Amino acid sequence: MTPPRFDRFVAIDWSGAKGRRHRGIAVAELETGSCAPRLVAPPHPRGWARAEVTDWLLGLAGRVLAGFDFSFAPPFDDCGAYLPGMDAPQDAPGFWAFVESCCADDPDLGAHGFMDGAARRHFWMGAADGEKRAFLRWRRCEAAFNAAGGGKAATVFDCVGAAQVARASFAGMRLLHRLRGPYAVWPFDPPAPRTLVEIYTRAMLRHAGGRGLKLRDRAGLAAALAAFGSEVPQGSFSDHETDALVATAALRHLAADPRWWQPAGLTAEIAATEGWTFGVATQL
Repeated sequence: MTPPRFDRFVAIDWSGAKGRRHRGIAVAELETGSCAPRLVAPPHPRGWARAEVTDWLLGLAGRVLAGFDFSFAPPFDDCGAYLPGMDAPQDAPGFWAFVESCCADDPDLGAHGFMDGAARRHFWMGAADGEKRAFLRWRRCEAAFNAAGGGKAATVFDCVGAAQVARASFAGMRLLHRLRGPYAVWPFDPPAPRTLVEIYTRAMLRHAGGRGLKLRDRAGLAAALAAFGSEVPQGSFSDHETDALVATAALRHLAADPRWWQPAGLTAEIAATEGWTFGVATQL
């Protein structure tokens, strides 16, 4: 498969926090060549709203590859269902619509109506829910990342701790429900000139030759960007911002290589249900 050509690359470090504005969201972009990635300023001093990120992406012109740091779907292959015992759709786009239908009262694409309501029994939110291990399920791509020594990717059903990705992921599924059509959502759709992919910033940092740890100084940022043939932006940045800056350069570096669009383990069934994290293979 020959990947599409892109002329703009975007990475978003996402957030599922409550509220309408989120300082934890960082958006970075760059074009082809070796130019440095740059942060996109939010339209409000208190940060981005998730809906504003959606609108910004819809307003972009040209051939765009955009990566989001959240899980595009829950595990499916292990149990043959997203939510065993519930009448839920069996494919990812249908599941995004299902999440959307449960969250009418949540502001700014929040997913609390789904997680704290219709699907509550599937989430571990503390000791009152019983043993945590009963809730721990992983997708095929997460198992591949873990097996390759990448660390331990989080599961979307664990809602406790700083590393949890649950609320960000289900809020993100509401965004995908809105953006699919104007954008292809890989691998549920074939890649197109305007495509969204799931990214894991820790995996992108490993592609840069590091251990996947957060970058908290300019020297670390410069080394990671140099590994992707990218110039370095001026200024100082939070770790949310360095995640987005490096991931944007990584997308530009990896996008033309067919192997990242056809990783081992990505069967037709997995592509329709669980999806895959761009840049993750059985070996990193």
